[in-house]
Amino acid sequence: MIELRTPTQVDEMRAAGRFVADVVTALAEAADVGVNLLELDALAHRMIRERGAESCYIDYHPSFGASPFGKVLCTSVNDAVLHGLPRDYVLQDGDLLSVDFAASVDGWVSDSAYSLVVGTARPEDLALIDTTQRALEAGISAAQPGGKIGDISHAIASVAREAGLRINTQFGGHGVGRTMHGDPHIPNDGRPGRGYTLKPGLVIAIEPWFLHTTDEIFTDADGWTIRSLDGSRGAHMEHTVAITEDGSLVLTAREREPVLRGGLAPAQA
Repeated sequence: MIELRTPTQVDEMRAAGRFVADVVTALAEAADVGVNLLELDALAHRMIRERGAESCYIDYHPSFGASPFGKVLCTSVNDAVLHGLPRDYVLQDGDLLSVDFAASVDGWVSDSAYSLVVGTARPEDLALIDTTQRALEAGISAAQPGGKIGDISHAIASVAREAGLRINTQFGGHGVGRTMHGDPHIPNDGRPGRGYTLKPGLVIAIEPWFLHTTDEIFTDADGWTIRSLDGSRGAHMEHTVAITEDGSLVLTAREREPVLRGGLAPAQA
């Protein structure tokens, strides 16, 4: 069921959005060569406790998950792109990392994801991240009152196709409110002018994700982590967005972009 929020409720959701944005920024800045994925999960867990927030992940057990998630953060590395279950892995120079975080503050949920390279970056990874970010921005721009879900999907897909990327529609955006995942589903490809009408009070997560050379995926043996079938690397960006009378309002907008370390690998690398 699709639920609409009152202007007062949307305003109440800002606190969750700010918190999630702050955690994503802290995680991106903490990620570096030599950092263990479990350290990042512990950082997010500590920030949840300090804020008095609640994790949306730790007890999460949807039909596609093998068991309750058990962590508070998704960390997807290289050929992993979604639902990465944090494990005892130390980040290596050049790893492409996506962090995905959702939490509830005062009963309202926000959800956001961010991709980065730790250490020395491959130009093709930076291009993939840039395309994914531009697709997110295009989707947000298309999220206007009176528009359609298909407008968002088409805007995302147009950026991906221009970059020569293939698009998987199995996982995508979704409604956000009292719970992390709700209606409507927002695929990363679609036809403009089709689907549910975007109305003020609708709150959604818009989340493009792409892989370098494929749209085919499989689930890792951990029962959660989604990987590319051909081993190519992936990027994932996400914001929680409210549709208002005046347009789209990004609830998880970061006050500043993360300060990242590292450099650019030689073009032949």
